[in-house]
Order: sequence, then C-alpha cells, then structure tokens
Amino acid sequence: MFDLEYVKTIGGGRKIRPYDMAFAADGSIYVLNHATGFGAGRFTVCNLDEDIIAELPDDAGDGAFAQAVSLAFDSEERMFVLDEAKSRVTILDRQARFLDRWGEPGSAPGQLDRPSALRFDRNGDCYVSDQMNHRVQKFTPDGRFLLQWGEYGSGPGQFDMPWGLNLDSRGDVYVADWRNDRVQKFTPDGQFIASFGEPGRGDGQFDRPSCVVVDDGGYIYVGDWGNERVQVLDPDGGFITILRGQATLSLWASRFIDSNPDEKRTREASNLYPSLPPELESPFHASSQTEPYFFGITSLHLDDQGRLYVVESRRQRFQVYQTG
Repeated sequence: MFDLEYVKTIGGGRKIRPYDMAFAADGSIYVLNHATGFGAGRFTVCNLDEDIIAELPDDAGDGAFAQAVSLAFDSEERMFVLDEAKSRVTILDRQARFLDRWGEPGSAPGQLDRPSALRFDRNGDCYVSDQMNHRVQKFTPDGRFLLQWGEYGSGPGQFDMPWGLNLDSRGDVYVADWRNDRVQKFTPDGQFIASFGEPGRGDGQFDRPSCVVVDDGGYIYVGDWGNERVQVLDPDGGFITILRGQATLSLWASRFIDSNPDEKRTREASNLYPSLPPELESPFHASSQTEPYFFGITSLHLDDQGRLYVVESRRQRFQVYQTG
C-alpha cells in the first residue's frame, strides 16, 4: 500500500535560496542556492535536524557561477554543478574548492545550450538535460561525450525544452519534458519506453513539469511546476495521488520571525489559508497566497530512508515527506 506522511519543513528564514540539493555519503544535505546574499552562500550544508554545518562560498575557479541550477555528487564525493547560463559543468570538492570544469556552448555533440539538470548513473557516467538543444546527453565524469538522443518535437523520444531528469534503480532515464507537459522514460542508451501525462490540471495531467524522481518500488514523483503540486504515479504511469504541500514553520523560520517583531505581527494577523475570488483561483495565485502550499518546485529527491524532499525556489525552503 502506498503512503506519504509529512515530516517537516527546512528553510524559509533566508538561510537558503534553493534550486537543487544533494546528499553526501555521511547524510549531510548540500543545498545549491540559485542566488547568494542575505546570509546564503552558494552552498548551505545542513542536516535533517536543521543544524547548519557550513556556508560555502561561490568558488568556481576562473569564473563565478551565473545560473547554478543542478547539483550532484559522483562516487568520489566530488560536487558537479551545472551552470545553465554558461552551459558548463564545474567540479568542486566537498569544501567547494575548484577542481575542474568541462562543457561549452553550442549544438554539436558534447556541446550544451542552457542545460538544466545533471544526474549520475551507477557506473559513474553523467546524464545532462540539454534544454535548448532539446536532447539528453551522456558524458564520462571528465566530460568526454558518450551518446545523445532527442530532437525538437512532440513525438515519442522528441523534446520541447526538457528540464529535470533522473534514473531509477534499473538505470532507466526519466525526463520532465517541460513544454510538452509530460514525462518520458528511456533505456540507459536512449531507447524510448513510455510517455506519461498530457497538458491540463486534472489527475495525471501536467503543466510544465520541472523534475522527476523514482523510488525503489518504481513509483514516480513528478514536480508539476505550473500546477504547483507533486503528482505520484505508479510504475506504469497510472495516477495515484497529489500533494499540494503541508509546510509548517521550520526552526530557521521560527527564529527569524521571533527576532523580527514586525514580521511576527504580520504573520499572526494573516490568514494562511485564504479564500480567493474565482478570477484568482489558479494554482499560481493559490500557492502564492497559501503559505503551506508548494510554490515554485524546482527539484525532487529521495534519501536512503525513503524520505521525499521537495525543493521550493520561490519560498526558499524544502518540505520533507516519508514515503512507504
């Protein structure tokens, strides 16, 4: 039987400006901040108890990040950071010290055009969602091109600005095909397997899906960005349930509010579940006015305890759920 239980919220107190995250081998959480300032470095290292372990600076070697959008660890505990604007991958150690870099703008095999997500397979090779080239590419960790698939279009195996991607336990690749409002599934070498979803707001329908992750049981979790929700599908793509968000105040947010009396008074006077007029009942407006709801989902992650992490860039936090 499938189940999801809300655990907690981390962030929301200006400690992080998250876009993606990754788990180190010791269980610590590395948060990739899309923007820096207001107390947030490029990386915030924390744990599930909300202890801040480190704030790491923007050390990208011979050039700072422009739009850091995706983070993943390889088997050697090196951090790989994808820069969408500069179309390249920067490799850092766990202290965020520069090690290497690869990638260049372009449309030839091995070149990138505003890449949006990066994930590793069990063999240590790296899959990149090459957004404006409408394809997925596979590289070795040192940036050597291995293969690619996809082209612009809406047919099976085609893409229209693919955003997030991830792999299941078998190595199959799932791609959030953003402007086609669907998720596509492929073999590790890019052979089309299945497509899930269609445009809309109904169950199993999507509006600009941003990210996807698959658990050990094959259940598929999709960040339905335009609908401000997470949808859960069964291994065959059948609809199971929807999450809208259940956020409570994190420890960080509580401390921030307690130390800012004006913020505290405003919050106490606010209706956190307002009734909206019909003309404002879109998912965007509902989430923007309802604090517990998801707002701006940019990545999804599962840890080794089966906990689902939902990263919300617009509310500077992530919500945690226990799957089972």
